[in-house]
Amino acid sequence: MSVDTAAAVAERFRELYGAEPEGVWAAPGRVNLIGEHTDYNDGFVMPFALPHTAVAAVSRRTDGVLRLHSAEVEGGAVELRVEKLEPESDRNWTAYPSGVLWALRQAGHAVTGADIHLASTVPAGAGLSSSAALEVVVALALNDLYDLGLKGWQLARLCQRAENVYVGAPVGIMDQTASACCEAGHALFLDTRDLSQKQIPFDLAAEGMRLLVVDTQVKHSHSEGEYGKRRAGCEKGAALLGVDALRDVAYDELDAALDRLGDDEEVRRLVRHVVTEDQRVEQVVALLESGETRAIGPVLTAGHASLRDDFRISCPELDLVVDTALAGGALGARMTGGGFGGSAIVLAEAADVETVTKAVEEAFAAAAFTAPRVFEAVPAAGARRAR
Repeated sequence: MSVDTAAAVAERFRELYGAEPEGVWAAPGRVNLIGEHTDYNDGFVMPFALPHTAVAAVSRRTDGVLRLHSAEVEGGAVELRVEKLEPESDRNWTAYPSGVLWALRQAGHAVTGADIHLASTVPAGAGLSSSAALEVVVALALNDLYDLGLKGWQLARLCQRAENVYVGAPVGIMDQTASACCEAGHALFLDTRDLSQKQIPFDLAAEGMRLLVVDTQVKHSHSEGEYGKRRAGCEKGAALLGVDALRDVAYDELDAALDRLGDDEEVRRLVRHVVTEDQRVEQVVALLESGETRAIGPVLTAGHASLRDDFRISCPELDLVVDTALAGGALGARMTGGGFGGSAIVLAEAADVETVTKAVEEAFAAAAFTAPRVFEAVPAAGARRAR
């Protein structure tokens, strides 16, 4: 995020509220390199932060009023009473920031209100965690302004609670943790059970490669029913297998576990994806740590096949990106994010980026799909104060 962006957000705050903000904060969206739908199964994930951020200019209030404004939404500031915030009472964008304030107060923190102006460059509905960025930037600002002393992982937990309970979306912990805790030049190896973290160096440019994000422009929403059905199916599988979470099913015991599930084909597919996906995360970590970066390509591609065939959350646009990119010489490709639309990632040699990008764009045109948005993903910094 540039200094100019922070200054522009601060200036708009002054126009809206007639006073200087106490500060400006930024929190990024994320790309998940590998580890999809494992986070709510206590498994492993490996996201990294994007340069695209949600930016918030914020000041405290002592009168129990929360005023919210977004540069992306027409109209004036929305005014809410802090003591009247109730879970699932808000179906608008304001549910995300107000849910964070609600979660902080529920956790016993005396947050008495705020004036907030938000602007975001994280594409909404693209599977890049625009909502988590919005939550985390507000949480970090309030943490600093009210001197709450919370760590990044604690803010992530509160933001997840805001989205689960206040918004009503059954998301895992990955997106918020990535936004709060990632470091520039690294991917975050996260154990979602105990929130232990390891920063894994991830500098593709130094090795002559690039990672492309292809936003299909197909919008998705986590709070809609299909995501919740997959989560419930995973919980059913864990219950049938007598484990706390599917993380507890060992990869080398997968076949035996599937046999125990009998003819419940839907649950068998969900279990197979989660267990093999955890294994793929560990594979990618091992390959990156041993310097075999190009070898992660086939692992990414295998992850897409599992999401498409077992978890069944892909769509024609995502499949077209993956198939076309691989045919054009990409090292690997897969959908990323919650599914049913959003984005795919493509790992390619730097010399092949232009060819692969052109092939994907032409394939979308031939299929009469909306033109995709393609950009390079470079691991960026997590949430921070901007001014």
